[in-house]
Amino acid sequence: MRNIISFFQSKKNQSPISMVTCYDYTFASLINQTEIECLLVGDSLGMVVQGHPSTLPVSLDEMIYHTKAVKRGAPDKFIIADLPFLSYQTSLQDGIFSAGRLIKETNADAVKLEGADPLSLSLVKRLTEIGIPVMGHLGLTPQSYQTLGGYKVQGKSPQSAEMIFKSSLALEEAGAFSIVLEMIPEELGTSISKKIHIPTIGIGAGRSTDGQVLVIYDLLGMNPEFTPKFLKKFAEIGKIIQSSVQMYHSEVLGKNFPEEKNCF
Repeated sequence: MRNIISFFQSKKNQSPISMVTCYDYTFASLINQTEIECLLVGDSLGMVVQGHPSTLPVSLDEMIYHTKAVKRGAPDKFIIADLPFLSYQTSLQDGIFSAGRLIKETNADAVKLEGADPLSLSLVKRLTEIGIPVMGHLGLTPQSYQTLGGYKVQGKSPQSAEMIFKSSLALEEAGAFSIVLEMIPEELGTSISKKIHIPTIGIGAGRSTDGQVLVIYDLLGMNPEFTPKFLKKFAEIGKIIQSSVQMYHSEVLGKNFPEEKNCF
């Protein structure tokens, strides 16, 4: 079973880290039977599961609910849970309380937060001091998508790239054990990964990060309309689901289901 020490060992040994984002017991239990060691319970559930246009509506209680379900399904995996919007940006005390609830009530192994502003850095430092591992998140930070001008690549200008680079150094110094780099140029992802001593997990950050993460729904092709450049679909489960449900519908209408073998 992976722990934060094994994250550092993976970086040292240049052994890539594979991670998936999932939100429920059923998917977690399936992933628990694979060799993937890390699961992220992301506040992206607001979009993927709840149908919101952003992650902003997700509450701390909802994150706790979904993290509990994932932990029950994948008790052997390293579980990281997102701190949702406004659960940590208001004060250091609020952030400590929110992270404490996530860890204490779900038995997750770590929390993740976005950005590297002074309050976030102070929170990373304090959480690390009290024994809560923290994963950072830079580049496209979905909780700030409005101020970033939408869901688009970050770090394209020299000024933006330098800010993200310096933020990665600050997060490492504050005590983060890993950093997610989302939707940044490959060159920037490479330079950050080479400079810092903690592992980077990329999603649209190129080939040189220390690991990769994708949402389980996305890599399985369950949303045919979601086709960002960073995504590779390893299956087309969405089409299989639609076909199967249509077949069920047709058999019910044709009185071909249930059959004798389905009856008591």
